[in-house]
Amino acid sequence: MAYGKDIKEILYGGDYNPEQWPQEVWEEDMRLMKKAHINIVTLNTFSWAALQPSEDRYCFENLDRIMDLVRKNGLKVCLATATGAHPAWMAKRHPDILRTDRNGIKRKFGGRHNSCPNSPSYRKYAAKLAGLLAKRYKGYENIVAWHVSNEFGGECYCENCEQAFRKWLQKRFGTIEELNRVFYTAFWGHTFYSWDEVVLPNLQSEHFLADGMERSMFQGITLEYRRFMSESMLECFQMEYQEIKKEMPDIPVTTNLMGFYKPLDYQKWAKQMDFVSWDSYPDPADTPAETALQHDLMRGIHKQESFVLMEQTPSVTNWQPYNRLKRPGEVRLLSYQAAAHGADAIQFFQIRQSVGACEKFHGAVIGHAGRDDTRVFRELEQLGRELGQLGDVFLEGHTPAEAAIFFDWDNWWALEDSAGPSIRMKYLDAVKDYYTAAFESNIPLDIIGMEDSFDSYKVIIAPLLYMTKTGIDERIRKFVGNGGIFVTTYFSGIVDGHDLVVQGGYPGRLRDILGIWVEENDALLEGEENSFVYKGTLYPARVLCDLMHLEHAKALSVYAKDFYQNMPVITKNQFGRGYAYYVGTRSDSGFYHKFLEDIFTEAKVAEAMATPKGVEAAIRVADDREVLFLMNHNEGSEWVVLNHDYSDLLNGKEYRKGDPVEVGAKGVFLFLKRNTK
Repeated sequence: MAYGKDIKEILYGGDYNPEQWPQEVWEEDMRLMKKAHINIVTLNTFSWAALQPSEDRYCFENLDRIMDLVRKNGLKVCLATATGAHPAWMAKRHPDILRTDRNGIKRKFGGRHNSCPNSPSYRKYAAKLAGLLAKRYKGYENIVAWHVSNEFGGECYCENCEQAFRKWLQKRFGTIEELNRVFYTAFWGHTFYSWDEVVLPNLQSEHFLADGMERSMFQGITLEYRRFMSESMLECFQMEYQEIKKEMPDIPVTTNLMGFYKPLDYQKWAKQMDFVSWDSYPDPADTPAETALQHDLMRGIHKQESFVLMEQTPSVTNWQPYNRLKRPGEVRLLSYQAAAHGADAIQFFQIRQSVGACEKFHGAVIGHAGRDDTRVFRELEQLGRELGQLGDVFLEGHTPAEAAIFFDWDNWWALEDSAGPSIRMKYLDAVKDYYTAAFESNIPLDIIGMEDSFDSYKVIIAPLLYMTKTGIDERIRKFVGNGGIFVTTYFSGIVDGHDLVVQGGYPGRLRDILGIWVEENDALLEGEENSFVYKGTLYPARVLCDLMHLEHAKALSVYAKDFYQNMPVITKNQFGRGYAYYVGTRSDSGFYHKFLEDIFTEAKVAEAMATPKGVEAAIRVADDREVLFLMNHNEGSEWVVLNHDYSDLLNGKEYRKGDPVEVGAKGVFLFLKRNTK
């Protein structure tokens, strides 16, 4: 469980930075946090400069006072290691700590995400600080978790990284001959004769700019560098993790992730974390499905276990072009949506609003006015009161999903680094197409990786499965053969794990499962469409059209025009006791809703509840308790007819099956399903 087994309440709070304030403000903050029902603070996130003002001097006295104050006031602590931004003296004295960008330009001190993950100096000082903090504060019983660094991210192309990359490749591939094979260096005469001839793939070497995008001439080396950089940063997390565990082995350790963050393979990161935490900052234009998808990803990368919502804004962000306020009820709605999809703690950035620098206009629990009668504070006070009332009713609860969607960072990287067939072909777009259709039908979904078990699912959807790593086809073959339904899409089964094309015809290793042969791919221009009829309705074919031939499959629909008119576009193949579907183009939301409705009906996958459009129904099951979340994302009230007997967890009212309930605009209901046996 996130934050440990002994926590029997929903933790509610956020990032608190008292080092930015005179001490006379601290006592007022304690009063205001109590009034808002806050019970946890994240401390020490960016204090490295204050804690270590010089090479061998450490100053913990101010942090001591802060730690003692929050303990005296009954607050739990998620203690950060402060290594998210290195001190200025360190950059001056140890320039190896500074990153080099993709243009080959070495940065100076400033900003965040500016420490080279392969810098000996960074690794030395970061590990030492984490260990000193753990040793100093291990006697504080109110520490419930450790928070390493902050939002790991970015990349580096310095000499230290280049040397480390060569060693990493040598360990990974063993011989220079194998390296040349997987990089396909016979193309353009790129053969390497020794390891020290390998250079980093950036704008000084294999990368170039085209149509405003950075592209790669050798995708194999680019893919490996993405893997290497993600693992380099993970090593930095593990280094601090190990220092903490030496002193406090029983306290869980995390770092805050960032949803669909492309540079870091979070499926690998999650295996090294005691629990997942993440920072949710939806764009105002994001749909409820897009926000829910990110929550489900965070739950999925850690064995479908609960997570911590480490950061969200109480009101407004500061970095978007237009920083729109959250409307009345919106922060409550988004908080409960996070809980519905697996969050066991609801936290904010920040507790008190900064007075300077780039986040001075970012929202906070306590605004610049310092008052407790603002709209934002009143809403947060209400939410804190409700969460306290709920206790542990859904803590450690799981989502009862019978369907899953594949997501894989290697696929994401390799597909979008590929030279062709279309720059419009985006991995996340394809995932969202299918997820959104299921979400809007209230079908619970898990997001799974290539190594996760398939056993509990009736349906697995793998949009744009461009890369088929070793063994994945065998696992899909077994899943379908045993009665499962597998759905994949255009441009799938194309390459192996090294981004080398699988010979013998597309879709490569999936060909027998799908019962088709794809001969060509037609990339459509912006605004250009083909079309097809499915179940009597005409739908568009966009972005890419696979030109395929039937082998064992049958066609469910065909293209309506062009020279490939009447060629299959959607196919179904019986394989063993199950079925494999192939959708050879990208279509619109109407098609995905109808298509998945048919798939889920065939597989007998049930919705959580029937609701009007815009009203989300989600379920969490904890022990023998089933909690239904009803969340209205619309601007007006909606009526929902209940499908079981329920007790309202917030007002205690009892409801019978068939009773209608009115869910107000941005409103939320939490129901406990009553046992009617």
